[in-house]
Amino acid sequence: MSEMQPDKNISAEKGEKPLKIGKIVVDRNLCIGAASCIAVAPGVYELDQENKAVVYNDKGADDETILLAAKSCPTQAILVFDEEGNQIYP
Repeated sequence: MSEMQPDKNISAEKGEKPLKIGKIVVDRNLCIGAASCIAVAPGVYELDQENKAVVYNDKGADDETILLAAKSCPTQAILVFDEEGNQIYP
């Protein structure tokens, strides 16, 4: 599997509950405006006036796509948390 393909319910395959994202945070100090997150999940992210990624719709894509977009960031500026507040990525 390529790194850029969604991990289709990997946790569910292990007998655990499927991935449920609760919160997405963009670290503005790390973001360089590469926009890879927007290429993967344009319904979730956009660039602001400073060319930094922001989350404008945290329900704009399915959870696997949101995680894939975070993984596409070259500086790992996107932090993803589950519903309990545990950091999923990076």
